[in-house]
Amino acid sequence: MLATLSAAAVLVGAAAGGYTVDAEGRFAPPAAFIPSAAVTYDQSYVPAAASVRVRQHTAAGGVTTVELRLTGVRPGHSFGAYVHERPCGALPADAGARYENVPGAAGDNEVRLDLTTDDRGAGAASVRHDWGLRRGEAASVVIQDRPGDGAARVACFTVPFGWVTE
Repeated sequence: MLATLSAAAVLVGAAAGGYTVDAEGRFAPPAAFIPSAAVTYDQSYVPAAASVRVRQHTAAGGVTTVELRLTGVRPGHSFGAYVHERPCGALPADAGARYENVPGAAGDNEVRLDLTTDDRGAGAASVRHDWGLRRGEAASVVIQDRPGDGAARVACFTVPFGWVTE
């Protein structure tokens, strides 16, 4: 089964053995004439037309890998990035809270994708968890101006994440 979604995403191989969601986009300001699933709130970090790609692969049983790639963003910079609960909106807070595997629990409970870009503004991160995402509770990747808590949200990408149904 192959389905193209408006967020420039493709669901590949939605079979009993797992599935892959591959979404990509170009960043645009929230008030852009042509709306984008990739929104930049601070162009000094993430300029309009910079690109983003998020790939989620979930194997049978729920083991999930999420990959993030950015190009055309601030060179030589360390960014924080997390999967969030809601889609991107006009305001950085619209994406809601960070997705947690077990709400309120401590430890390795979030999908964290921190990265440092090279001298051309390209960077990538990948994380693997032994758990899958819950239906309707993961909807975007938020890019922060630095890793860790208390950082400013500088961009957001709405992603049609999948989930395990078994």
